[in-house]
Amino acid sequence: MGVLGLVIMFAPAIGPTVSGLIIDYLSWRWLFIFVIPIAIISIWYGIVSLKNVTEVTNPKIDLLSMVLSTLGFGGIVFGFSSAGEGPGGWTDPMVFTTIAVGFVALVWFVIRQRNLETPMLDMRVFAFPMFRLAIVLMMIVMMTMFATMIVMPIYLLNVLAFSAVTVGLVMLPGGLINGAISPVMGYLFDKFGPRWLLLPGIVMMTLTVFLFRSLDSGATPVTIIILHSLLMVSVAMVMMPAQTNGLNQLPPHLYPHGAAIANTLMQVSGAIGTALFITIMTMGEQKYLAGIAQPSQADQTAALAAGVEHSLTFGFALSLIALVLALFVRRVAASPSPDKGEGTR
Repeated sequence: MGVLGLVIMFAPAIGPTVSGLIIDYLSWRWLFIFVIPIAIISIWYGIVSLKNVTEVTNPKIDLLSMVLSTLGFGGIVFGFSSAGEGPGGWTDPMVFTTIAVGFVALVWFVIRQRNLETPMLDMRVFAFPMFRLAIVLMMIVMMTMFATMIVMPIYLLNVLAFSAVTVGLVMLPGGLINGAISPVMGYLFDKFGPRWLLLPGIVMMTLTVFLFRSLDSGATPVTIIILHSLLMVSVAMVMMPAQTNGLNQLPPHLYPHGAAIANTLMQVSGAIGTALFITIMTMGEQKYLAGIAQPSQADQTAALAAGVEHSLTFGFALSLIALVLALFVRRVAASPSPDKGEGTR
């Protein structure tokens, strides 16, 4: 899992830097054009290299489950991302309708999975407390990490007036450090267990987000690099140890479902977190400018700074919740494999 963390974080580490170079020297459209050959190579490599390593069960694809999951996750993400766009905010009928439809669809999806003979996602994984706790912790960390990776570049570009290349270079060291120490965290997890990584990691994340929200116009690139690097170190200390410990409690036949659910909720929480943080930021801007008839450029910059502070305050509150939850984490050993003649627990 530590090596996996290295691979997962390498692309986000170099992405902002490469994107900054592309935007400064080419059209923004090239951001998407460059993805095409990467996608083609990935598809080809997957076809020739991937092998099945688990028992193939050939479950039937349940079309209603696909529709419900699409409506559920799509409705929630769309609703959260739309809250900051119109004057109505959270009271806009489109916002609360899409969020309500999303939640109803997800509840229906879960109920249907529990009743299917061969579910697409086996919800019995949530019967294991350490898995449930790991999922919540990972969702909070993903929301905080992805939202910070979106909000901070906006702040650096429009408030501190950094160039796109500078923003990319400022964000690069933290991602590289995260990838480099992920295997180390895997070794420390094996040696000391999850609590000795999770608790210090979440404390560091909480303090870093608090310091981010306290930045002012005098912040230097070095300050941002240090804070972002500390944030990414804290993410490495939490993500893989939490996921590994949660999956360890599952019996082997539930591993694929646990991994699928964890990865799905991580991606969705990243999307929801980004939408939610941007929405809070936008609402903070609107609140700041509410009493100004003709805002100047300085007013708009100050409003954006206030909006970023609002969104990071929310991130700080999420980090405090994660800190409380981490106190309940305990180490669990991996379930023995049935192919060794042992039962599962």
